[in-house]
Amino acid sequence: MIRIPGRDPNGVMNALSTVRSQFEEHWNDIFKTITIDNGSEFSTLSDLETLSKTLVYFAHPYTSCEKGSVERHNGLIRRFIPKGKRIDSYSDEQIAQVELWCNGLPRKLLGYRTPDELFEAELDRIYSCAT
Repeated sequence: MIRIPGRDPNGVMNALSTVRSQFEEHWNDIFKTITIDNGSEFSTLSDLETLSKTLVYFAHPYTSCEKGSVERHNGLIRRFIPKGKRIDSYSDEQIAQVELWCNGLPRKLLGYRTPDELFEAELDRIYSCAT
């Protein structure tokens, strides 16, 4: 989870640049696709396809089922940060705690493993192939 100031395309792209810098040369192996809705804050995200091999998919309007895992994760986040409540009222530490809880929660969809476990295993696989 990354705090994005405002709801504009530049803020989203800056946040994504931060994530890209964390994974550097392995970005294309880790982030093969990104599925987003049609909000104006995502309007320049298709530019990512020219910067990397990551494919960007835009969900159809009013079809949250096209990004079900994202919606499920958002629902978990809303347990702690209700919709309509200003994100400014939460510290970076509080947001990090929500992220840790969400990513440490076992999911039936994942065979009762956690998103953290599977992501770490995938990173281990990618980094071991690189050497």
